[in-house]
Amino acid sequence: MKVAVDRDRCCGAGQCVLLVPQVFDQGEDDGVVVLLDPSPGGALHAAVAEAASVCPTAAIHLDPHG
Repeated sequence: MKVAVDRDRCCGAGQCVLLVPQVFDQGEDDGVVVLLDPSPGGALHAAVAEAASVCPTAAIHLDPHG
């Protein structure tokens, strides 16, 4: 799985960070998403998919074949 984020779309809700802190963080100045791991291991795939589905601005993009 490959993960990408659109920082311009992010509103800083932080749900992704709460769900998968191994993969996502927030910028200290603006609260915008920071991608820590663009290729998380299989054990994190379900949580990353959930983070993408609950993102209020659809700023998280997944490529399951990546």
